[in-house]
Amino acid sequence: TLLSVLAQYRAGEAGALDRLVPLVYQDLRRIARRQARAGGGLSLDTTALVHEAYLKLVEQSRLQANDRGHLLAICARAMRQYVIGQARQRLADKRGGGARPITLDSAPIAVQDQAGQLVLIEQALQHLDRLDERLVRVFECRYFAGLSEPETAEALGVPLRTVQRDWMRARAWLRDWIGTQA
Repeated sequence: TLLSVLAQYRAGEAGALDRLVPLVYQDLRRIARRQARAGGGLSLDTTALVHEAYLKLVEQSRLQANDRGHLLAICARAMRQYVIGQARQRLADKRGGGARPITLDSAPIAVQDQAGQLVLIEQALQHLDRLDERLVRVFECRYFAGLSEPETAEALGVPLRTVQRDWMRARAWLRDWIGTQA
């Protein structure tokens, strides 16, 4: 099971990562497929998103995930980092030409068209992280990983109602912050 393999990996058991890979990969593929279906598909290649998130996990010398939910939260952060990296690269290449307004709902992320807005969201999340880290984690799970509210609650180990309130608060805070930057 995932829990036993995670425990083996945390203990440094040889070969545990090889047994964890298929379990992690399937979770990441499921998240990426859901994100792509949510609004007509990602501009990012979902396979690339899955592989990059997985590589982020492999780069960690010791994965500190306690359970499946915690592992999904770690994957959400990895997806955020990859998407923002792609957005920054896009801005460097095109300087954000033709960017459209971005929504702060759990919609697919169109990096090609919205690189400037994604970088602005990243800046806002960095500011918010200093104020309330849990709001950022909820936003990562919902927006970048496409997790449902119950999946986010499981991933973060908090009640569903907390996720619902935090999701609303995070989006409101980000809208306000982004509004002051315009």
